[in-house]
Amino acid sequence: MSEKIKKATRHTNQNEGLIFEKSSPGKRAFELPPLDVPAVDPAKALGEAHRHEGVEGFPEVSEIEVIRHFTRLSTWNYAIDLGMYPLGSCTMKYNPRVNEFVARLDGIATEHPYQPQELSQGCLKVLQLLEKCLLEITGMDAITLQPAAGAQGELTGLLLIRAHHEKNGNPRKKVLIPDSAHGTNPATAVIAGYEVENIKSNADGQVDLEHLREQVTEDVAALMLTNPSTLGIFEQQVPQIAEILHAKGALLYMDGANMNALTGVTRPGDLGVDVMHLNLHKTFSTPHGGGGPGAGPVAMKKLLEPYLPTPVLVEKEGGRLALDFNRKQSVGRVKAFVGNFGVLVRALAYILAYGPGVRQATEDAVVNANYIRKGLEGVFDLPYTKPSMHEVVFSDAIQKKNGVNTMDIAKRLIDYGFHPYTTAFPLIVPGALMIEPTESESKEELYLFVEAMKSIAKEAAATPELVKTAPHTTRVRRLDEVGAARKPVLRWRAGVNRSEAAD
Repeated sequence: MSEKIKKATRHTNQNEGLIFEKSSPGKRAFELPPLDVPAVDPAKALGEAHRHEGVEGFPEVSEIEVIRHFTRLSTWNYAIDLGMYPLGSCTMKYNPRVNEFVARLDGIATEHPYQPQELSQGCLKVLQLLEKCLLEITGMDAITLQPAAGAQGELTGLLLIRAHHEKNGNPRKKVLIPDSAHGTNPATAVIAGYEVENIKSNADGQVDLEHLREQVTEDVAALMLTNPSTLGIFEQQVPQIAEILHAKGALLYMDGANMNALTGVTRPGDLGVDVMHLNLHKTFSTPHGGGGPGAGPVAMKKLLEPYLPTPVLVEKEGGRLALDFNRKQSVGRVKAFVGNFGVLVRALAYILAYGPGVRQATEDAVVNANYIRKGLEGVFDLPYTKPSMHEVVFSDAIQKKNGVNTMDIAKRLIDYGFHPYTTAFPLIVPGALMIEPTESESKEELYLFVEAMKSIAKEAAATPELVKTAPHTTRVRRLDEVGAARKPVLRWRAGVNRSEAAD
C-alpha cells in the first residue's frame, strides 16, 4: 500500500468528448445581425476560386455547448495558479496580476505599432525605462528588446559577435559550448554559421580552465556560457574564462535564462561577459509556455553596440524619443516592430513593483531550491555537491537499483498533485531529476513536495511496480510515448474510431 496522498489529486470537473462528437446539423453558436450595407455576391467579390459554402465536417454546436466544452477542458489543465511547477531550467514562476492590469491599460493595450512616433512617446518611454532597468541589472552598455524569446536572443547575440569579427576581417569558425549549457546553444551556433566544439566540465561541474586554454585559438569566435549552469551551479571562474577568451580575441556570451539566481546579486557585465540574453518570461515573470508569448532582450558591451538590430530607440533633443532605422552596421531587424510589447510592459511592471527588492526574489529562489535539496539529500542521489543556486539536480541512481527511473518518478508525482520536474536533463547527469521551485512557493508547498518525493522513494523501494505503472489517478493512464511519436493521430474523421485512425 502506498502512503496517504497529501494533496488533492482531482479537480471538480466532468469528462468531455471531442467537440465534433457533439455536432448536430443546424445548430449555431452565433447569429449575425441583418446587413446594414448592400448585399454583394461573394463569388463576384472574392472570385469563385476563393469561395466555399462551408467546411466539411465542421462541428455545428450551440453557444452554451461551446462554452461548456472549452470550460470543461480548461479544468483539466495544470497551471501555476493551481500549484507548484518545479520544472528545472524553466523558471515557471507566478505571474503577478498587477502585470496583467498594467498591460491592459488604455494607452498601452490600445496603441498601434505603426502609429506616428510623435503619438507614441508614452509607449517609447516604457521601453526606454525597461532598457535602463535591464542595463542596470546586467551591468551592460547597450540593449535590444526585439528578440521574441531566449533562443532568438541567443541567435541575435551570435549575429552581433559575427558582425564584430567580420568588421575585424575574420568571422572565425568555431563557438565553444560547455556540456552543461542549455540545449538551444549548439543549435543557435550552427544557425549562425559556426562549428560547435564541446567544453567538458570538471568533477565540480565547472568549466575546466586548462581544457579551455587548449581549445581557445584564433578560430574561436566565442564561448557560450550558461550561468548558473543547467546543474544549478554558479560558474565561479567567469573573470578567468573571459580573460582566456579575450587574450585570443574571442568574446564571452552568457546564456541568461537562469538570471533568477543572480538578479540584484551580481552583474554579468562586471564579470567580463560581452553579450547576453535575458528571458523576460522566466526571470521577470511574464507568461510563457505553449509557444509564447516571450521576450529575449540582448544586452551587450560597447564594442557590439554598432551592430544593434534596427530600429534602435534613441533620445533626441528636448527628450523626444525616436526609433532610429539608419544604422549602417546593424545586423538588421530580428523581430517585427520593437518586439513583443505587451510582454515587455509586464516585465517592467514586475521590476518596478519589486524595486530594489528584486534581490530578495533572487535570494528566496535560492533558499527554496536549497530547502528541497536539504529535504531530499540521501533520498535521491546528488551527483554534484557544489552549492545549489535556483535549482537542484538529483539523479535516479538509487531508485534504478529497483528498476525505477526518473520518468517513472515524474509520472508518479502526478498522483500526488504536482506537475513533474524536468526529467533526464541536463544530459551530463544520467537519469537527472531537475527541480526548480522559484521564489513563488511557500515553505508549506515545498514541504508537501518534499514529502511527496520521499513517499515515492519509499514506494520505489517497497513496491516498484506501483511507481513504474504510474500515474493511477488521471483520466488517461501511462501513454505509449514511442507509439504517440511514431503514429500520431492529428485529425478526427467521422465514422473512424481512434484505433483505426492510428493505423
